[in-house]
Amino acid sequence: MKLKLFLAAFWLLSIPTMAQQKRLFTLDDLMGSNYWNIQPRYLHTEWWGDRLVRLDAESVSLCNNEKGLLKTPQPLFTADDVKPLIGDGTKGKGLSLYYATFPFADKTQALLSTSKSRFLYDWKQKKIVWSATIESGTAVSDFCTASLSEAYTKDWNLFLKTADGTVHQISTDGSREIPYGTSVHRDEFGIHKGTFFSPSGQLLAFYKMDQTMVADYPLVDIYKREAVEAPEKYPMAGMTSHKVYVGIYNPATRKTTWLETGDPTDRYFTNIAWSPDEKSIYIFELPRSQNKAELVAYDVATGRRKSVIYTETNAKYVEPQQPIVFLPWDSSKFIMQSQRDGFNHLYLFDVSGKEVRQVTQGKFVVLNLLGFNEKSKSVIITSTESGDTRNNTYSVDIKSGRRTLLDNGKGVHHASLSAGGKFLFDRWSSPETFRQYALVHTFGNKEAQIIRQDADPWTSFEVPEITGGTLKADDGTTDLYYRMVKPTHFDPGKKYPAVVYVYGGPHARNVEETWNYMARPWEIYMAQKGFLVFVLDNRGSSDRGFEFESATFRHLGDVEMRDQMKGVDFLKSLPYVDSNRLGVHGWSFGGFMTTNLMCTYPDVFKVGVAGGPVIDWKYYEVMYGERYMDTPEENPEGYASSSLLPKAKNLKGHLQIIFGYNDPTCVPQHTLSFVDACVNADVQIDLFTYPGQGHNMMGKSRVHLHDRITRYFEDYLK
Repeated sequence: MKLKLFLAAFWLLSIPTMAQQKRLFTLDDLMGSNYWNIQPRYLHTEWWGDRLVRLDAESVSLCNNEKGLLKTPQPLFTADDVKPLIGDGTKGKGLSLYYATFPFADKTQALLSTSKSRFLYDWKQKKIVWSATIESGTAVSDFCTASLSEAYTKDWNLFLKTADGTVHQISTDGSREIPYGTSVHRDEFGIHKGTFFSPSGQLLAFYKMDQTMVADYPLVDIYKREAVEAPEKYPMAGMTSHKVYVGIYNPATRKTTWLETGDPTDRYFTNIAWSPDEKSIYIFELPRSQNKAELVAYDVATGRRKSVIYTETNAKYVEPQQPIVFLPWDSSKFIMQSQRDGFNHLYLFDVSGKEVRQVTQGKFVVLNLLGFNEKSKSVIITSTESGDTRNNTYSVDIKSGRRTLLDNGKGVHHASLSAGGKFLFDRWSSPETFRQYALVHTFGNKEAQIIRQDADPWTSFEVPEITGGTLKADDGTTDLYYRMVKPTHFDPGKKYPAVVYVYGGPHARNVEETWNYMARPWEIYMAQKGFLVFVLDNRGSSDRGFEFESATFRHLGDVEMRDQMKGVDFLKSLPYVDSNRLGVHGWSFGGFMTTNLMCTYPDVFKVGVAGGPVIDWKYYEVMYGERYMDTPEENPEGYASSSLLPKAKNLKGHLQIIFGYNDPTCVPQHTLSFVDACVNADVQIDLFTYPGQGHNMMGKSRVHLHDRITRYFEDYLK
């Protein structure tokens, strides 16, 4: 009896401890199919003029009026209201109200779609007032809500379907070598698509790209019974590049007008913008050297080149990423973004090319132009003014330049602006706040109204300590920001192996003042395995101004490695880091950095995993490679010093290279050439490839990849 009482008491005492015991993450929890099951659902919203609409899979509700948030969201309609009215034979299959948009501020209409049709539903009249079939077999689609027209590509040709259902075939000679309506210049210069509707949607500007002169890179499709060629047009640095043309199609006349840009050889055309009256179109044009950008105006009716209204030069490079944006209250003036004073800022010009004023200035970067508040004559932006690792939203008075902070000045904010510019929907986080949604007034200094606060979803898991900090760059003066993820159940009296995760290249930063300092799921997983993970944004990374990002010009890898080694010195100074067990991992530019660090500092790094690496910049594509390195003929010393092929002989530690077998970005030639160099140097490395995958692993391959990376460090660094 005493024994039974003792056991009963033991179990009763154990219950609270067992209930409080936290579990470890699996890779499936962190990046696989279970990830969304343990996360709070995102709050999906869309603007209907200045009214915020909440979107759920089966219902839509109104969140605010002109004064601010409603106490209780007002239902507008449900999926059950819509489905009986759909006449495309799908019975509503594919209908998800998460994707509803509200194109007309003055109408009670929602643009919805199923797997077969797109339609306007009027919830006040409770009927479908317009519909159109969705073309099957399209590669690219661009829908214009202003005119209810759709531009799409099929078999490399461009088509336009107008609101009345008429299909216009704009091109007939499209092919893999001459595609129409697609993004060009390998998505550099802020290019992400190839069709551009005019403000009314009645005209369509588009790209045509002639790649007949560009060499094919011989990728292979292994999924056929007999493997077949799947070539990629890939202009390498210093090699022949493609030619681009810009056309304007008018469905009323069924004619295309080609812009008279002159010979397109070795020239780039980007950031297409329409004038509000649709009489002019504006394009930034760059020579292949990329050290000059011209903003050129063209006549829409004739295609005639009217004038160069702005020119910017730089001894290194000029990098236009955004089109000009006209003031909604004054069609004779526009906002242009430029880094010409060292930081990306806004400038006000008139259409003659006269600079009216610099709208923003200071040692911070304007990240996004969200839109305008016409009533207050202000522009709404996101910038780093509150801190290098923060993104905050400001209202900027166009006339005076006075900036008003609209959010709390903390963390990283992702905001969308209402159509009329009166409100912001603000989603933000910080190291202390997992995620909060708020409605923000853009005028009148009213306090933000919290819509929802999401609690930390990981309270039932063992989460490692994650901290942020700064250290000095190799120049001794520049602050660099880092993130450190300590091992789970960290004991300062122990010594731990450390892995440096690195990217280090342009247009990216790895450390932000967001939740967990932007820690990647894999870092959490590695902490569970007993590793310390360290991440440092070196000079050459983004959002710190032109001097910071261009410090690596013509010698990629040199400055970046010196800064990373300052991070290594910091790690070695910590009593709980085992300096004899240091590893490094990165992907793409980070794969280049990983391989470079392993070969340049072979006595420092014991283990490395390089993903999709650049090995020699002469194998990389023209637009990106030549911007930062010039051509191999112009900069032979820089290309030679940054090539990792001669460094293969220095490798001492364990290095695994992983790449997508069909990578069209860092083509397999990089990795295979390094393998060959290792063979010739009698150096051993490990190699793994993912068949059918591109530059980044998708689906099940993503979880498999990170399991493989982790196992490699467990095998050789512990």
